[in-house]
Amino acid sequence: MSSVTITDVEAAADRTGATDIVQRTPVERSRSLSERCGADVRLKMEHLQRTGSFKPRGAYNAISLAVAGGASDEDAGDASGIDRVVAASAGNHAQGVALAAADAGIDATIVMPESAPAAKIEATRGYGAEVVLRGSAFPEAMSHARTLVDEPGVRFVHAFDDPDVVAGQGTLGLEVLDQVPAVDTVLVPVGGGGLAGGVATAVKARSPETRVVGVQTAGASTLSESLRAGELVTREEPDTIADGIATGGLSELTFGLLREHLDDVVVVSDDDVANAILLLLERAKQLIEGAGATAAAALLDDDVVAELDLAGETVVPLLCGGNIDVTTLKEVVTHALVDRNQLIELSVRIDDTPGTMGEIATLIGAERANIRTVRHERSRPDLPVGDADLVFEVETNGPAHVDRVLKSVREAGYEVEWTTQEG
Repeated sequence: MSSVTITDVEAAADRTGATDIVQRTPVERSRSLSERCGADVRLKMEHLQRTGSFKPRGAYNAISLAVAGGASDEDAGDASGIDRVVAASAGNHAQGVALAAADAGIDATIVMPESAPAAKIEATRGYGAEVVLRGSAFPEAMSHARTLVDEPGVRFVHAFDDPDVVAGQGTLGLEVLDQVPAVDTVLVPVGGGGLAGGVATAVKARSPETRVVGVQTAGASTLSESLRAGELVTREEPDTIADGIATGGLSELTFGLLREHLDDVVVVSDDDVANAILLLLERAKQLIEGAGATAAAALLDDDVVAELDLAGETVVPLLCGGNIDVTTLKEVVTHALVDRNQLIELSVRIDDTPGTMGEIATLIGAERANIRTVRHERSRPDLPVGDADLVFEVETNGPAHVDRVLKSVREAGYEVEWTTQEG
């Protein structure tokens, strides 16, 4: 089985450094996250790549090698005759392959799951690729893509089970070490393991004392499960808002690299990811997708921060993607606002008489809370005759503001319940 070495990564860095397809992305300190976890947190802004993610690094390295006749992948065929590439992707790899193929002047066919965000589908088409939608999740898209590599001159570019792709992704690790030489811990999201495998290979070769920690979500924690089992564990339909890492499993290539080079792996919740997206948007002014925010989410989990003992360290979470679908962003922001008690539901029991709804709305408005929606429920079996429940969805500034609203409504003689309050 082929593997990846620091020599491969360094060669990829020379290759990607000679093209404007791959950018050198900035690093910025996050005061909010630093204060939150007691570390010096530097955000690696990889979402600022041209396609909105790190994926052009690996795609460009693999495709440029294939076109030049030097591809190492066993599916490359007669590399000197490459005129089309095929890939399967949930979105970001698709754009990276499409862009690199267009730059090389060859065709690209990308198979994406039907659940892929619309923004990623349209962006992939915008780079000139043919997009085929197949299956409800990534494994089905991958299976179909494999059937399209049926003739000479076609190169299959796997998102992570490809040494040339992994070496290209590893250039991000070299860049981090160059920009933050004193880094103690690098936090890297793990889906199929291509990014984590490449970064860990590069970082541990150049700076053995630097710790590399993989981060997965609970609904797609195939790396931690595989490490416990001592063999690859897959999930047919991973369940996470971080669609970019919902690959369903690793490959033998990436699993081997991670077992050899990764120092640790931690698991975060989708709630942590949602809160990280919102924090990065509000405080860092950066729009990050679920997979891209997964590494930062680890810094919002007190148990993870304590487990890794990050206090006093210089920590670099990789913000590896920013291609969030608008619908997903709305759902994530709504979920995070509910979690922070800034979007609540109040149920008020009333005598069902004219003017009552207006009176309660006035009380809520007087406390400077904004009513989003209201439902008038009269048919519940537990309601006495003549009574009704008014259910208000209300925007607030947080728990203290909620308490003022509740107090105002209760002092006016109404029975009110905060129905979205935890516990």
